[in-house]
Amino acid sequence: MKQKILMVLILAILLNYGQSNFASAFDLEDLIGTEHLHGLLEGRNPVLSQFKDPEPRLLPRHDLLKGLIDKVRRDLEPGTLVETLHLYRKPDVAERAAWTGSEETELYNSMLALSTLTGLKYYSASRGAIRTLYEASMIIDGPATKKPLPDPVYSQPQKELSLFARQHDLSFGDNIYKYDYYYAPGSLIFIQENLTSLSAGIIPAVGKNKLRSVVAILDAGNYILVYVASMAKTVSFPGMKERIGNSFTNRAEAVFNWFSTQADKAFAKANQQ
Repeated sequence: MKQKILMVLILAILLNYGQSNFASAFDLEDLIGTEHLHGLLEGRNPVLSQFKDPEPRLLPRHDLLKGLIDKVRRDLEPGTLVETLHLYRKPDVAERAAWTGSEETELYNSMLALSTLTGLKYYSASRGAIRTLYEASMIIDGPATKKPLPDPVYSQPQKELSLFARQHDLSFGDNIYKYDYYYAPGSLIFIQENLTSLSAGIIPAVGKNKLRSVVAILDAGNYILVYVASMAKTVSFPGMKERIGNSFTNRAEAVFNWFSTQADKAFAKANQQ
């Protein structure tokens, strides 16, 4: 009798371990369809820029992400929308079903590490050269006091979390942002919102609270799908929307490069434990 009870307890522990550490991954084709899937696997990254009555057209089929995008659109009523899709192949994969619990946590913490954006490079279309995107990036305690804080670390992903950051952008200056993080199994999503006006030189490019950048990280077995949507209610100077659209596209590429570097480190750290 004791042996039977012990076996039941062991089985329950193993089942709970499996559920918490090996969640189901999304199917790439279900998320984005056949056409985009083939393009991504062949190394083509879809980019779509819209400047009049924009509607998401690259949005993965994902309920939480769709709900967040819909809310941003209602609140912001953007005049500019730039969407991109990227595919990250997990290191040392062997037909994996999903990221493990420890990998998920490491990935989550790596996305909270906003200080690692310092020195990030991107291609500046206006200057035709590679430039530094963020000269400085740090977590702060709030937009009023702006006291620097270390990057937070959690033992497991939080369902919802908000952080404030101070980032010195070489194009848009020294600004304060709010980062809202959302977690669901197999999904890490964050939204950046500007709490100060962004200016390109002496020209105000994007007003306070008029920018949202949504980054979705979706587990897809051997791959991670990264969707970036940048939305803004921009000024109407001639050519300004197109200029900002080009900037968003190149910044999205830089964000994906940052994610790839962070993900490499997160997977390596998780699999050393």
